Amino acid sequence: MNSYLNTKRPPAFCAGCGHEQIAHALDKAFAGMKLKSSKIVIVSDIGCSGLFDVFFNTHAMHGLHGRALTYATGLKMARPELIVIVTMGDGGLGIGGAHILAACRRNLDLTLLVLNNFNFGMTGGQFSSTTPADVKVASGFLNLLEHPMDICQVACSAGATYAARCSAYEAGLPNKIESGIRHSGFSLIDIWGICPGRYTRKSGLTPGQIHDSLEKLPPVSGVIKSNNRKEYGRHYREMADRQKPATPPVQVRTRFKSSQSGRQEIVILGGAGQRVITAGEIICYAGLTAGLQATQKNEYNITVLRGPSVSEIILSANPIGFLGITKPDVMIAIHQEGVKHRQALFRNLEQTTLLIQADDVDVPENAANRIVIHFDTQKIKPPDRALAAISVLAKLGKVIDSQMLQAALKLKFKDKILEASLQVAHKIQMT
Repeated sequence: MNSYLNTKRPPAFCAGCGHEQIAHALDKAFAGMKLKSSKIVIVSDIGCSGLFDVFFNTHAMHGLHGRALTYATGLKMARPELIVIVTMGDGGLGIGGAHILAACRRNLDLTLLVLNNFNFGMTGGQFSSTTPADVKVASGFLNLLEHPMDICQVACSAGATYAARCSAYEAGLPNKIESGIRHSGFSLIDIWGICPGRYTRKSGLTPGQIHDSLEKLPPVSGVIKSNNRKEYGRHYREMADRQKPATPPVQVRTRFKSSQSGRQEIVILGGAGQRVITAGEIICYAGLTAGLQATQKNEYNITVLRGPSVSEIILSANPIGFLGITKPDVMIAIHQEGVKHRQALFRNLEQTTLLIQADDVDVPENAANRIVIHFDTQKIKPPDRALAAISVLAKLGKVIDSQMLQAALKLKFKDKILEASLQVAHKIQMT
C-alpha cells in the first residue's frame, strides 16, 4: 500500500503548519512498515491534532481533551494485535498530564505523537504547558509565570522506555516515527512544529530556529536503556495466566415458596461494625431461594470505622424498577447513628410497618407495630445485632422464614462462621 491517506479528506492545515508535515511523515512510516490499514488505530485528541483521525484510511477514535491515551490503553489491552497511534497537541499534553505519566509508568505498547506547536492553536493561541516564558501569546503575561515543560525529561523520569525529540521539518521524521512504532513498549515522540495561524503572529518562529533550539537541548533519541523492561500488555497476560481461576459466583436455586406477596421493603439502620451490609445480603440470598427478585442499596462512611450504616433491601416476585423506599414494610433500628441518619423516614411508618428496635436505641415518634429486643440481656454482641434482628423476621415469617434464612446463611458462610451465625439465629428471642 503506497499511501494510507484519505483522498476524500486529505490533510488540510494552515500553510506552513508542522501538523501537515507530521501527517505525511506518519503515512510514510506506515508504508515503510507495510502495515495493513485494518490493523492500525489512530486515537486523536481535541485541537488541531484531533483532525488526524479523518485523514487516514485506518480505524480511528476521536477522544476528549487530554484523555486520548486512556481510550488507546483500553483498545490496546483488548486488542493487543493492533498498532495504536495517539496524536496529541501540547494543549492536551498539559490537560492530560496524569494520563501521560501513567502511560510512561505502565509501558503499554502505544506510540504517542506530541504535535508540539507551543500554544492552544485552535482556541485562540493561548499559552500551553510547553510555551516558552519569553514569547508573546494570546493569553497576555500568563506564560511568563510558568516554566515550560520538557515532556521528554518528564517521560524519562516517569519510566518511559522510548522517547525522542525532533522537528516536524526534518527529512528523517518518517524513520523516527517508524522506530517509535516498532519499539515494544510506550513510545513518546515530541515533534516541534510551527503554528502559523496563531503562534507566529505574535512570536516569530521558523524551522531553522526550531532546529537550533533542539540542538541546544540534551539529546533524546530513542530507547531509554535505564528504563528497559517488559511491555505492559505482554507482561500482564503472562501474570494473568499464572493466577488461580476466579471463584465462580454463588449459584442460588429456587427451593422454597415465599408466603409474602407483592413488594417487600426493608430498611436496616445500624452503625459501623454491626455487619448491617452483610445482613442485607443475607436477606437478598433468602429472597433468591424463594425465587424472588432482590435489590440492595447501602450507605456508610467508607473512610472510618464509625458513623451510620444503612442497608435498604427490596424483595419482589416481579421485576424491580424503582429502588427508592419511602414507606418500608420493615424497619430495623439497632444503632442511634443509623436512626439519626434516616429519622425523617419514621414519619412515614404506618401501623402495618414492623419496627424491630434495640432497647437502647431511641426512635422518633411513629405509628409502626414495634418489637423491642434486649440484645445485651440475651448476650448478643453488637456485631451480631443485625443478624439477630433479621432472625426475628424469620421467626415471625415476615418477608422471609426460617428455612429461607438457614439456606441464605449456608450460601453466605462456611465452617465456624456458619456455625456461629446459626447459633445467633437460634438463640435470639422476641420480647
